[in-house]
Amino acid sequence: MARNKFDVDEELAQEFNREDFKRLLFYVKPYKKPIYQTLFVILIANIAMMLGPYLSKVVIDDVLPTKNMTLLIWVGVAFLASVIVTGWCMWYRIQSITVIGQDILKDMRSAIFEHLQKLPFSYFDSRPHGKILIRVVNYINTLSDLLSNGLINLISDILSVVITLIFMLAIDWKLTLYSLVLLPVLFVFVMFIKNKQRKAYQDLSNKQSNMNAYIHESIAGIKVTQSFARENVNDEIFSEVSKNYRASWMKAVSIQFLLWPGVQNIAVITTSLIYYVGIRGIGVDITTGTLIAFIGYVNNFWNPVINIGNFYNSLITATAYLERIFETLDVEPDIKDSPTAIEMPPIKGDVLFRNVTFRYEEGKDILKNINFHVEPGESIALVGPTGAGKTTVINLLSRFYDINEGEILIDGIDLRKVTLESLRKQMGVMLQDTFIFSGTIMENIRYGKLDATEEEVVAAAKIVRAHDFISELKDGYHTAVKERGSTLSAGQRQLISFARTLLANPKILILDEATSSIDTKTETLLQKGLEKLLEGRTSFIIAHRLSTIKNSSRIFYIDQGSVMEAGSHEELMVEKGPYYELYQSQFDLLQEL
Repeated sequence: MARNKFDVDEELAQEFNREDFKRLLFYVKPYKKPIYQTLFVILIANIAMMLGPYLSKVVIDDVLPTKNMTLLIWVGVAFLASVIVTGWCMWYRIQSITVIGQDILKDMRSAIFEHLQKLPFSYFDSRPHGKILIRVVNYINTLSDLLSNGLINLISDILSVVITLIFMLAIDWKLTLYSLVLLPVLFVFVMFIKNKQRKAYQDLSNKQSNMNAYIHESIAGIKVTQSFARENVNDEIFSEVSKNYRASWMKAVSIQFLLWPGVQNIAVITTSLIYYVGIRGIGVDITTGTLIAFIGYVNNFWNPVINIGNFYNSLITATAYLERIFETLDVEPDIKDSPTAIEMPPIKGDVLFRNVTFRYEEGKDILKNINFHVEPGESIALVGPTGAGKTTVINLLSRFYDINEGEILIDGIDLRKVTLESLRKQMGVMLQDTFIFSGTIMENIRYGKLDATEEEVVAAAKIVRAHDFISELKDGYHTAVKERGSTLSAGQRQLISFARTLLANPKILILDEATSSIDTKTETLLQKGLEKLLEGRTSFIIAHRLSTIKNSSRIFYIDQGSVMEAGSHEELMVEKGPYYELYQSQFDLLQEL
């Protein structure tokens, strides 16, 4: 549960390894053709760029001593052509790799979002939503430069190094060996800072995640914060979280910035060495033009080496974020279709719980050996004390969780043998926590049935008595509501959620505290509308106001993980058991009020 706190760093379940780079290349693979085209253009650009130092050598060694104007003109034309070709190739390269990189990021973001929608409730219950959000947005965005420019630029720089080495070897192989003498020093230097940089960015990702989690939590709970005048306290907490993030950032970038000056200094020392060897003629005999051309090639060699070092730097930095992204993608959904899952046939509504036992991870049994049978069209009310297992029953029926023992059958078919989509599309579930999405009221009611006509939406709203208040709004059904329906009352949000559930025309209807935020007058009207809806449907209703479930076919009193008694309202009142005592306590309370 430590993950579920903004001030606790998340420990990686599995460290990043080389095999994970193949997973990154998986997102690159669909774009092989445009990548190959871009690399070909880059190859042409590199060859064109290599002509510059060679043409300088020709001018110094051949044109100036002989004053050959014809050769000078041809050299000028060749140089101009190389500049034009290089310029066009660079323009094409920038355009191409930007498009490719953004497409790869889109695919990665879509993959993680799609995966998140398949994860069980327990995943979202076990960590702040801010720590989940940062993976989809910030961490993916951090990879932008790596994927937009890095991978293709890496190949481009490798090509540039190879082509430059070929030209250098063609001019003088001895000088080429002098140029490479400090490469081992560079390798040792890079390896030295690699691990320090990676650990620093792992810590930075933790602190960034913590800060994002606290911001998200603070925004979601802003009403509570202002109600208890907690603004100053929260400011102090955020200041501490932000200070930790800043400290981690400064440490990470201070290590990262060691690489560039280190490589740059090695390049400058190498250039100085070539000047010294060339001028003093130590083991070489070269012309002035050759030396100048070779220095040009040395610069062309070290520039891409520096770029490769920067790419490696970025790769180490990105690794800290890739670890978090792949960690999320590696979370296996607890609830998923079996390989042999079939489509659920049209549901008639026969429900059977047979020896059902359920417990959360490493916890005690929430339900113990539950057995009951519901005929098609029956309405079943679930009552009992808080935490008795009522909501768990409907969560298991909707297969939000899987049972530990026993089986749940609908029309004689085990829920675990059908696809989740085909099962849930035939069930209407209205949970205790109503959620209204940003958009219009029409779009919210249509959420479960996108092809519904406006007339069908209005008809569903009328049944649940939402039509009257919607019609009084400025734009009626096309009124825009804000995130989580903050501009609507709790009762209005619940009625809209009810209409959304009913519009889906479910074969099995599940209502968890469906009328908890509705006033008594509206509830009376709603009950009349629901009588028609419940006809011919199997329904499960959880309600603490027992007056709302008196007309149910049967009432199950659940306590201590078991069905303690079952029957109609009249039957249970005669038995004078737990239900009778619960009903009487509510009745006496109302009398006192």
